Amino acid sequence: MLAFKYISFHYIKYFIIILSALVLFLVGFDYIGSAEKLELSANLFIIYLVYKAFFAIDMLLPISLVFAMISTKILLIRSNALVSFYSLGYSRVDILKPFIVVSTLIILLFISLHSISNFARADEFAKNIRKNAQYLSPTRDLFFTYKDKFVYFSKMLPLQESAEDIRVFSFSNNSLKEVLIASKALYRDDAWQINSADVITKPDAINFDSLGIKVDEHKNLKILEGFRPKILDQVYEGKVNFTIKDAIDAYVLLKEQKINTNVIKSSLYKIFIYPFFVPFVIVIIFFFVPVSVRFLNVSLFSFGAILASLLVWALLFTFIELSTHKVIPSEIGIIVPVMILFLVAFGQWRKYRLAT
Repeated sequence: MLAFKYISFHYIKYFIIILSALVLFLVGFDYIGSAEKLELSANLFIIYLVYKAFFAIDMLLPISLVFAMISTKILLIRSNALVSFYSLGYSRVDILKPFIVVSTLIILLFISLHSISNFARADEFAKNIRKNAQYLSPTRDLFFTYKDKFVYFSKMLPLQESAEDIRVFSFSNNSLKEVLIASKALYRDDAWQINSADVITKPDAINFDSLGIKVDEHKNLKILEGFRPKILDQVYEGKVNFTIKDAIDAYVLLKEQKINTNVIKSSLYKIFIYPFFVPFVIVIIFFFVPVSVRFLNVSLFSFGAILASLLVWALLFTFIELSTHKVIPSEIGIIVPVMILFLVAFGQWRKYRLAT
């Protein structure tokens, strides 16, 4: 218990220091590069920096946990605390436990943060502020399918949950059957509500004897049940940063419509699977380190461990991007690499667990 508290304290301390330094560096670097282009009010500028900080945390928190473990392990070796713990009867697995427990708890907290829209979509909001001076910009010329219909929104306002200049094209036997035209729709009670719309109906047979095109006015219509504005904005605009709820809702909805869900699956795997590479990398690196500074070139170990961690992190990021852009299946791009790390880490842990 003494070792657990001591190691956990230093691990959390180094984690906070490293994460803060990396976040400040990234936000500061972005500010230096874009300060002249930002013509924002003081309030918007502060909000922009906050969103950039959220994005930096989202990107850098996992690798910061690995760097913090490396720093803590070096501290234990240099201070001879590691040798002392072993002398008191602690095993390597006992020393490893604080790193695994603390990192896993932080990862669970990190995953839960993705249920908050301001955190999960921070990069998107920051880009919107820089480009349009507002964190949620209107979506224009949105065209998508719903069941056997094709839907067009000239303009959608996600914040107001409204859309303008709506067209809904209905087909029957691969032929256009009717067109619904409305000037405005509001998302209420899990559906898009239209107060007034014109419905143009085409006759089944086009000849001299047909009745011709019929135009009717309809009141209080409900269309697109379950298609929330956020889902429409993100899925059909090709955005990849989802909150947990939005991603699950979008996956269920698109699955029902038999629409490709690869992007949604990639987002879910990125949220729930990708962060767990951290404890696996920690286990792998941990068991490669000697117990005493006599058997270790600290500078060389630090360089090698950091370089190896960065390579793993960069490769995972690359695979995530490839999965998001549908170059490779998300299962191969995200799940398989993490599973490989798990198998290597489990082999290491089992080897030293049996040895003790």
